Amino acid sequence: MIKALHEPNAVQVELTGELMNKHLASSVSLIKPHSSSDKESFTLRNKPPLEILPLEEGEEKKIVKVLKEIRTRNKKREYLLRYRNPTQENEWLLAKDKTNSNKPLRRFRHQKNLKNRKLSIIKLQD
Repeated sequence: MIKALHEPNAVQVELTGELMNKHLASSVSLIKPHSSSDKESFTLRNKPPLEILPLEEGEEKKIVKVLKEIRTRNKKREYLLRYRNPTQENEWLLAKDKTNSNKPLRRFRHQKNLKNRKLSIIKLQD
């Protein structure tokens, strides 16, 4: 909302929420009239939800990549896994529950070790 007109090219605006701490004076060129969005004009905004196709019986989930690793309170490791089928959501699995994930897990651990080595070399150089 415009609170006051300071000069011909500057206005004071009233902001709410997170924007309250921002600069309250703005240029007139940045002010635009409010218009409500028309759903007929923007038909692409209303996308229908994707249908998740169930796996066929006997079809196994194939792990493509291990995204993240965490340790729980009881010192068990959990891995966030991404599967080949894009409609399947990423899933957290315990290290002991892993199935056909040896290769992606080895790749993930190897990349993690490389990052740690690079960080330790940088710290030693400083």
